[in-house]
Amino acid sequence: MIDLDCGNLAGYLEARGRTGPWRVKALGGGVSNTVLLADNGRERWVVKQSLGRLRVEEEWLADRERIHREASAIAQLGRMLAPGSVPVLAFSDPGNFAYAMEAASGARDWKSLLMAGEVSTGIARRAGVILRDMIHVSRDASQFSGFAVQDCFDQLRLDPYYRFTAARHPDLAHFFDVCIREYGERRYSLVHGDFSPKNLLVTPVGGVTLIDFEVIHYGNPAFDAAFLLNHLLLKRSHLPAHQAALTAAAAEFWNVVHPGMPDWFEGSVIRQLGCLHMARVDGKSPAEYLTPAGREQVRERARRWILSPPRTVKEILDEC
Repeated sequence: MIDLDCGNLAGYLEARGRTGPWRVKALGGGVSNTVLLADNGRERWVVKQSLGRLRVEEEWLADRERIHREASAIAQLGRMLAPGSVPVLAFSDPGNFAYAMEAASGARDWKSLLMAGEVSTGIARRAGVILRDMIHVSRDASQFSGFAVQDCFDQLRLDPYYRFTAARHPDLAHFFDVCIREYGERRYSLVHGDFSPKNLLVTPVGGVTLIDFEVIHYGNPAFDAAFLLNHLLLKRSHLPAHQAALTAAAAEFWNVVHPGMPDWFEGSVIRQLGCLHMARVDGKSPAEYLTPAGREQVRERARRWILSPPRTVKEILDEC
């Protein structure tokens, strides 16, 4: 097995019959993967390899085989969703826990745009369409039997976000336990598991592509809706000049996703949102951009939502 990096990726691709010369650079990759961009003037690929130990201060281990399910999800959803909603899979390499997908030319991740103060309700709407469509096309569990196991989601989300945070707030542990228990019992559709602005690529013409399916599984889609809402609301604390625009974007996203969902969905989103809000200050993966004052503001707000849940998501957005 080879651990891929900028120095050996060109040789790796050429050994697979992909002729160069290749220009290679490292991309962000987050904490859980090595992600490299390869360009030979004719093709531009993003090559992704999963890590067994994540790049965070606290020890955080995960099964590298999650990469296989990710590649499978891209291939399957690519046939079911509107063109451009997910990347095009170039090849998969199970032995090296890697795969390659076509790179979106000129695309920027939505997180970078938001952090620069470029807040668009149009992008929020398109993100909502992708999530809504993914939920509805995956209602038939028999088509997605390969995604029934939730182990990777537990390793990379429930444990570091919910159990770890609950240990730091023992008086709230019951509420985190409710979310974990509900999650295991509620299996409704595919769940991306990291539906965040950094995983939504925006093309120069305004198209949106969802990437990073490493924890995809069959489960409770309220997590995805809450996850994106949480990111938008966290950024309100960091970007006070854009609070109104971020609230409008969150509302646009929610207004696309919510209609047609079952009665239990909104309550589940609210419970998950409160716990996720606290997890992004006291979990294993805290939001790096929050100031000490911002973290205290988020803690206070999360505690209020957990202990006295609003009745609707609209109430949360109106409050913020």
